[in-house]
Amino acid sequence: MGQMVKVINNLMSVTALSIASEALVLATKAGLDPDILIEIVNSGSGSSNATMTKIPKFVLTRSFDFGFSIGLSAKDIRLCLEESDALGVPMIVGGAVRQLLTVAKSDLGADADLTEIIKPIEDWAGVTVAGGKARG
Repeated sequence: MGQMVKVINNLMSVTALSIASEALVLATKAGLDPDILIEIVNSGSGSSNATMTKIPKFVLTRSFDFGFSIGLSAKDIRLCLEESDALGVPMIVGGAVRQLLTVAKSDLGADADLTEIIKPIEDWAGVTVAGGKARG
């Protein structure tokens, strides 16, 4: 049961980081300041650990040193989705997260930091998301 809780928690965490990354790329492409977006999101209903911690500390600064690899995340998501398949529980959003991790792992390598999951999205959109400190 402990393993199941771990992979479910990790799926939920990576899902929050994935959608926050997509939203930040969209905001940047639209000309919004990512620091201001995160501040507003964190004061509202869209906040999560990803927007409160991972995005400000590791993405907006462009340090990408959260300390957990894309490869390990991909393994946890794969294990979670294998369990959901075995139990007959569809995980549509989980499947999309697995797909994004697969792309990021292919592009960046298994050892890349999980917070680098934003990079393929940035590449597709032709923008780079950076906070004020990283912008200079």
